[in-house]
Amino acid sequence: MLWRRRVEPFTRPLVYAWFRFRRGLTLGVRGVVTDDEGRVLLVQHTYIHGWCLPGGGVERGETAETAVIRELQEEAGVRVIGPVTLVSVHSNERHHPGDHVLVYRVHAWEPCASSAQGEIHQVGWFHPDALPDDVTPGNRRRIAEVFQAADPDPMW
Repeated sequence: MLWRRRVEPFTRPLVYAWFRFRRGLTLGVRGVVTDDEGRVLLVQHTYIHGWCLPGGGVERGETAETAVIRELQEEAGVRVIGPVTLVSVHSNERHHPGDHVLVYRVHAWEPCASSAQGEIHQVGWFHPDALPDDVTPGNRRRIAEVFQAADPDPMW
């Protein structure tokens, strides 16, 4: 499925145009999940390079909290079993005009089956101080904000 990474730069403008036409503004969510060892959950998608916090788009008729819970189960096999906490809100204008991303902290979860259909290349757990080199910049900043008390950046 890594062929998606090769075609993604060519299809991105079409996808963004479709979202802009269909929705105007878009809203995405990311979930910060840790295990008993304090490691943070990251995923690699089949269509973009780098490690990211799991998450995705909020669908029509869905709350942001419902979306992050759904995305965590789909992408990473994480079933949220308690409340989630909104950590921060960011504009993703640099990468996708009109897009905003909400970051949630997950406090209680249990493993479950992932339902991602070819979207996720790899799932991994990493200590916040020893992240892979190819964590995307926006995700790296969010992790620093959560785990190292870095100043929040309103831009993704």
